[in-house]
Amino acid sequence: MSTKSTPYAGSRRKLVLAFDIGTTYSGISYSILDPGQAPEIKSVNRFPGHEQIRGESKIPTIIYYDSTGAVRAAGAEAMREGISETALDEGWVKSEWFKLHIRPKAAGADCVTSMLPPLPPGKTVTQVLADFLHYFRDCAMTYIKGTHPNGEDLWRSVSSDIEYVISHPNGWEGYQQSQIRSAIVLAGLIPDSVDGNSRVTFVTEGEASLHFAIDYGFPATSMKAGQGVIIVDAGGGTIDISAYRKKEDSSCKFEETAIPQCHFFGSVFVSVQAKVFLDEYQAYLKESDFHEDLDHIVRCFDKSTKVRFQNEAQMEYIKFGGTRDNDPSCGIRYGQLKLPGVEVAKFFGPSVQCVVNSVLNLINQGRTPFKYIVLVGGFSASEWLVSKVDEALKPYGLSVIRPDSPVNKAVSDGAVSFYLNRCVRVRVAKMPYGIMCNQYYRPEDHEHQARKSQLIKDATGELNAAASEEDEFSRTFWHQVGVEEQLTDYGVDIWCYQGLEAHPKWRDSDGGKKSLCSLRSSSPIHVFARELSSFMQD
Repeated sequence: MSTKSTPYAGSRRKLVLAFDIGTTYSGISYSILDPGQAPEIKSVNRFPGHEQIRGESKIPTIIYYDSTGAVRAAGAEAMREGISETALDEGWVKSEWFKLHIRPKAAGADCVTSMLPPLPPGKTVTQVLADFLHYFRDCAMTYIKGTHPNGEDLWRSVSSDIEYVISHPNGWEGYQQSQIRSAIVLAGLIPDSVDGNSRVTFVTEGEASLHFAIDYGFPATSMKAGQGVIIVDAGGGTIDISAYRKKEDSSCKFEETAIPQCHFFGSVFVSVQAKVFLDEYQAYLKESDFHEDLDHIVRCFDKSTKVRFQNEAQMEYIKFGGTRDNDPSCGIRYGQLKLPGVEVAKFFGPSVQCVVNSVLNLINQGRTPFKYIVLVGGFSASEWLVSKVDEALKPYGLSVIRPDSPVNKAVSDGAVSFYLNRCVRVRVAKMPYGIMCNQYYRPEDHEHQARKSQLIKDATGELNAAASEEDEFSRTFWHQVGVEEQLTDYGVDIWCYQGLEAHPKWRDSDGGKKSLCSLRSSSPIHVFARELSSFMQD
């Protein structure tokens, strides 16, 4: 895939690797940057055991561990025929959906906890993620060595300083990024140093998907300045929704117009709905001899029935067994379970409503006139999902489109494009950030009176230390001490607010405030002030 990038201006060859570690499937894209040449984005589309797996350039996000904690199979190799029997005989443990164990716990994700498969015994999510990242790097190395002329020499020339671009769902913040960064170090991809960490770049799946859409024919140049586009990245675990507006001064530059959203209504939850229906709601299989095959039946639904579903007026069939597998009482004949299409449509209902409601909410805010809704991600390959979203949004004058390319590689390809082009120049802060400070006591202020018990005297004997506002984004603070030597060792906590108040002011007002990180410096206080100012600007 060629890009609209300008020729690479660096002085030596460089490799950019983008890893999209998805809940269910993962992919790799890359670009070899040669001085003076326009970069080209390529995909790794050959993996060990890949010939056994349906799909184009992505492999299952699965790892098998033996009883000692060693990796025995990963990716497509973990789906080869007979692997389940081997795992059972050898006592291997399967790990999947592990990415969701580091999700933000305060983002409406509590309902996901009961659905997540547990991590392998003795393994943290960071260790499992590190094992998969290490496997991914080896896959990229093998592919590049075997695909490019003089591949061995090429890899040797770039392997010591590879630039990594890691995508993650919208709404994942500092904690999630720190966990991923720790996994990258543990996997041996980079050294745990300033230089090593500088070679890792994070990008949200929504922003990566915007870059992918632009590269693959989304009519960005035909949009008027100020017109908006909503990107819906429908993946395996999450549906990420991002809103952008075309900037006035550039044909291919955009600015974010709303806080990116992340909802746990990806394609795996369609399968979860199917399992609940078969096991609990209608109890299709509750009294059947095939109840013990429920997990296998759901996996077959996930691979075939869910993918091809298009018409709720037709009966759907889940083929899971052979001609001798029959139970007419629950609709099983010749190894196929029959389900009414109208019931299958209900499995998709929460995901469809999630997309529609989120888009309409953005439209109703009225800040940006939207024209296009771009659907990408593996789940957007579902004709039923796309058709129902289009049906619901068409009355609002919105065009629902899918780029003319395999949408399941949108994030990894788009992540490389993000590294090369940076189409988004303005972003919306996900929450307020700042530091705690004292205020001068004003007895006429009822909020101050309510906190009179917290009065303190500063180093000069005056009540409290004050902060004066300079402009919308900047405040001046000072710290007073009684001994000059204390000015050479100073620290401050950086806080963020995730509560419901529109203008959070007091530390004790609600539980929405949390300490994000702590900064300390043994430098003179004026040096630390510059460092803190730089940190807050970044």
